[in-house]
Amino acid sequence: MEKKTIQFSRATTSFYFSGSFADLEKLAPKHNAILLTDENIFAAHGKKFKDWNTIVLKAGEQYKVQATVDSVIDQMIAMKADRTTTLVGIGGGVVTDMAGYIAGIYMRGIRFGFLPASILAMVDASIGGKNGIDVGVYKNMVGMIRQPDFLLYDVSLLKSLPNEEWVNGMAEVIKHAAIKDAPMFSMLEETSLPALKKDPALLSKLIRRNALLKTKVVQKDEFEKGERRLLNFGHTIGHAIENMYELKHGHAVAVGMMAAAGISEKLTGFKESDRLSKLIRKYRLPHQLEFDKNKALEILGMDKKREKDTMNFVLLQKTGKAVVHPIPMPELKEIVLAL
Repeated sequence: MEKKTIQFSRATTSFYFSGSFADLEKLAPKHNAILLTDENIFAAHGKKFKDWNTIVLKAGEQYKVQATVDSVIDQMIAMKADRTTTLVGIGGGVVTDMAGYIAGIYMRGIRFGFLPASILAMVDASIGGKNGIDVGVYKNMVGMIRQPDFLLYDVSLLKSLPNEEWVNGMAEVIKHAAIKDAPMFSMLEETSLPALKKDPALLSKLIRRNALLKTKVVQKDEFEKGERRLLNFGHTIGHAIENMYELKHGHAVAVGMMAAAGISEKLTGFKESDRLSKLIRKYRLPHQLEFDKNKALEILGMDKKREKDTMNFVLLQKTGKAVVHPIPMPELKEIVLAL
């Protein structure tokens, strides 16, 4: 197991790559930890949870809401959790988002860590300290930025992951390559999802590369005032349509990336939309979707990336090079209606 310690502005997070579920007790002793997971992970790996205090959630983005938070807190109180308790989120992005949020508000804050169990959570959702819940169609409307104490990586958990979730997670990998890592973009063009699934060493290397890429960006701009905004590539239109149509996050981001690529052609002279589309389709992600543009614009009006009458939109100049491009809301309306 490889340990890499990352110092953020207010906390230190330890990343444990090539670890296993069995290593968890070294990081969070059983007698003083509560595991938070969902019904799918618990069903697939039930034996691993034996003798752990465990709270099991219903699976799905629709449960990332305040009512679920209230239920978890009631169960933590029943388990007599106190300020010395460690809450460990084990699952995909929904579980890790909620675990971090609940740990941040329970008794004004307790220790927490993650054991991400999906591609999306390993390369993106569990990294960076963004924790929160949805409110209606508004994604992550309530939450906080607070770093976990540790992230433990066990790629063997991915063996139970349905293929559709592998596909879902690859959207964030492609996003990282598109905005910051042209050589990884080329590597993804040369390999395939079936090849990655058959090669644990290559998969672990890819996950580590993406985790550290995101961590490096977050370290420079933890509270999203500058470079961290680049990680929102594909997420402006993506978030607007995700809950509207109950799309998987990666599918919404893939559609959002292509929309942003189209806007990039007009505003930055980006010339590689076809190359991006080809890669997105290679990993079985959608590259387009007919959606209610007026409804999407209504949701964009409450987007956290909006500042007064301007949206900070992430666009591509070339593969591996993204920029934040402020777009006045009236101009953005014209652009979205023309998509």
